[in-house]
Amino acid sequence: MKKERIFYKDELPVNVLVAEMESYPFHFHEDLEILYVLEGKIVLRCGAYTYHLRAGDAFVINANELHHIKAGSSNNMLMILQMSSAYFNEYYETLKGSFFMIDPEKDPPRELEIVKKLIGRIMLEILQKGYGYEEKVIETTHNLISVLLSDFSYTITADGKLVGGAIRSDRILAARLCKIMSLICTQYGNKLTLNSIAEAEGLSIYYLSHVIKDAAGLSFQELLNYIRVEESEMLLKNSDKKVSVIAAETGFSAVRYYIKHFEHWYGMTPAEYRKRYGEAGRPATVEASYVKSDPMAIEDALKKQHIELYREYLNIRKCLPIIVEVDLSKPFSAEGKPRFADRLMERGEITRPLARPYKLLKSLRENVRERGVNFIVTADTDIGECKKSMSILVYNFNDAMCSDFLTAQSKEKMLEKIDAYNESTEFLIRISDLFGDFRISRYKLSSENIRCAYEEAINQSGKNIAVGKRQTIVSNWSTLPDIRFDNVTTMGNLSLRSTLKGISGELILIDRLD
Repeated sequence: MKKERIFYKDELPVNVLVAEMESYPFHFHEDLEILYVLEGKIVLRCGAYTYHLRAGDAFVINANELHHIKAGSSNNMLMILQMSSAYFNEYYETLKGSFFMIDPEKDPPRELEIVKKLIGRIMLEILQKGYGYEEKVIETTHNLISVLLSDFSYTITADGKLVGGAIRSDRILAARLCKIMSLICTQYGNKLTLNSIAEAEGLSIYYLSHVIKDAAGLSFQELLNYIRVEESEMLLKNSDKKVSVIAAETGFSAVRYYIKHFEHWYGMTPAEYRKRYGEAGRPATVEASYVKSDPMAIEDALKKQHIELYREYLNIRKCLPIIVEVDLSKPFSAEGKPRFADRLMERGEITRPLARPYKLLKSLRENVRERGVNFIVTADTDIGECKKSMSILVYNFNDAMCSDFLTAQSKEKMLEKIDAYNESTEFLIRISDLFGDFRISRYKLSSENIRCAYEEAINQSGKNIAVGKRQTIVSNWSTLPDIRFDNVTTMGNLSLRSTLKGISGELILIDRLD
């Protein structure tokens, strides 16, 4: 058994692992976890009970709930979704004290399907990794937690009862165990006895002792000392406190008892551990045995479970990506390169709302370094690394669409064509032979910005209708682009991603910092 400390990457308070599971030994953690079986069978031991999960089944592992996972069949595929309690508890007052339970046999099919669809969406968003995907993942996870709280949440009362609907007896016991584990994990530094916990839970000492032994494989005192040792390991890593002080803070009555139990679990004394692993120490991990699933295999499995969700994913993915390679060490050659859509942008009033980013780029009077129908890259030099600046302009249209737009003879016709297109495209601009510190400025004109600008222009030129101040303010806001800034350091290669939906464009300025 091990207390697992979950580490989150890329500033995302969410982890997702999809793998063919062989074995994941007994462990527990402070964060909420959902298991979702995509293929095959999984055997889950949760507390003192065993569950056989099949493809399409989901199961919630609550905070501090002891569990063990192993294969129930070959060629299984299990999705493990972990959500940071430290992050999400700040948003939901009742999240910390809730006990979640999913029962495929009793829960309403619609609510259960929503949960599984949200889990699948999180996975697809992570697979896609489009521009700003982190925000989408966090937003979808918030929606998932909201559904769990409204439809799958139960409350543990002061007398140990579970309240909230049709409840299985095994999950009542699981809820009690979670409550006991949480109590030990928060009060380990104090004097805790089996008798005091039994009284608080309204249970006999014999029954409580038996329940803990069945669930954890340890006696109450062994479990308590184990958690104390685990918590002391963090203090050894992250502080310079004396071993005697750490022993007292973690609840050991004497240093010799602390050293004895630490040696039992770590195979060395606290002093040896601190000397060997230094300030960083080693993370408390669980030795799991699994093979990560291939992204294509994950897509196929999710397709079987959620065909509609998969179709949404394909609609987003089918136009991705357009890769733009810019090698600053080579001169630009126009031979064989398609022209940028200059004719469309130079049509005067008819395309003025659409051409705002293009006009800004033209005003810089830089040298073309790379181009295509829907992108153009310029710099202040015609060969070699830019001296001070370079610029990138991308638009979400193709050659056929440009030809179609050229047939529009009025702003009204342009607006009709813009409203008819809602596809997404991702651009990945890879710049090589670029060195130094740079300021990145991004000017993104969305399809909504362009549409509102056309509507405003049509109203002003055609009808001359007087509008109120509030409507004027809202109208002006709706045409404002999204503007962002960032600083980067590059040692030769810089990649920039732009995801556009509908008829939209983005101008990216790269300026050297002195």
